[in-house]
Amino acid sequence: MSRSKRNKRSRAKAILRLPDLEQSKSAVLNSLTAPSSQESYGHAINEFIGWYCSEPRLSFSRTVVLRYRIHLEQRNLAPSTINVRLAAVRRLAYEAADTGLLSPELAAGIRRVKGAKRLGVRIGNWLSIDEAKALLQLPSDGLRGQRDRAILAVLIGCGLRRAEVVTLKVEDFQFREEHCVIADLIGKGKHIRTVPVPAWVKRTVDAWTAAAEISTGTIFRRVNRMGKLWGAGLTPKAIWHVVKSAAHRAGIKNLAPHDLRRTCARLCHLAGGELEQIQFLLGHASVQTTERYLGCKQKFRHAVNDNLGLEDS
Repeated sequence: MSRSKRNKRSRAKAILRLPDLEQSKSAVLNSLTAPSSQESYGHAINEFIGWYCSEPRLSFSRTVVLRYRIHLEQRNLAPSTINVRLAAVRRLAYEAADTGLLSPELAAGIRRVKGAKRLGVRIGNWLSIDEAKALLQLPSDGLRGQRDRAILAVLIGCGLRRAEVVTLKVEDFQFREEHCVIADLIGKGKHIRTVPVPAWVKRTVDAWTAAAEISTGTIFRRVNRMGKLWGAGLTPKAIWHVVKSAAHRAGIKNLAPHDLRRTCARLCHLAGGELEQIQFLLGHASVQTTERYLGCKQKFRHAVNDNLGLEDS
C-alpha cells in the first residue's frame, strides 16, 4: 500500500464534523456541471447536514442513512424527492471517502442504501398540435419576443431540456447529411448526442440571432427593458419564466418547460417516428423512459374503460 493511501486510511473516521461535511459538499458541487444539478444537490446536502448535526454524535454510516430515509418518509415526501435526497447523500459519502475523511467500507455501505419505492407512474402533460401552434404564434414583436419565440421553437421542435437550451452556442449548429443539427450536445449525465433541427426551428433561431446581431458564442441572452442585450446568457430558471409567460398568454394552464419536451416526443410519434429514433433525439438511456414521455402505454381519448356496457346504468 502506498504512503498516500495509508495516510488517507489513517485520517478516515466514522463521525464527520461540520467542516468535514462542508469540504465533501464542496467536492460534490464542483463535480457537477449543470447549474440545476448543483442547486438540487446543494439543497439536499444542506438538509442532510442540518439533520445529521442535530442528532447526538452519529457516525456517518449505512445505519444512519437508513434512519435519515425513515425521517424523510415520515415527512410524507414523494418517493422521487426522497431518492434525490438519498442520491446526494451517497455522493457525499463517495467524496468523503475519496478525500480520506471516511473509510471506503462505510462509504460502500452508504451507497448500498436503496431508495424509496415509487408506486405507479405520474401522468405527463402534452400539448396538442393546435396548442403548440398557438404557443408559437404569439406576437414576437421586439427583441425579447423574438428571443422567446426562438426558445419555444427549440424546446418544442428539438425536445431539449431547459439546462441544454441555455448552453447552446452559435457554433453548435452544424450540418450533417445535408441536415442542420445541434452537434455533440452534452446532456443529462454528461451523455453526448446530436439533435436534428427542423428547418422551421432553424429559421426562427436565425431570425433571433440576426435581430440581436449574435454571430458567435451563447445564443440566448438577456434583454433589458430598453430592448438591449446584456449579460453572458440565461439561467434555466429564466427559461421556466419564458414558458410560463407564453402559456399564460395562450391560455394554457399548468405548462412547464419539460412538457414541451414531452410534446416533441408525442408529436414525433404521432407523425410516424420510430421509437428508437425518438429515443436518440431525446437522449434517453432507456427506451422505457421514452415510452413514458410518449404516453403510448395508456390512451385517454379512446380509453379502454369507456365502453364497459354500463353507460346506461
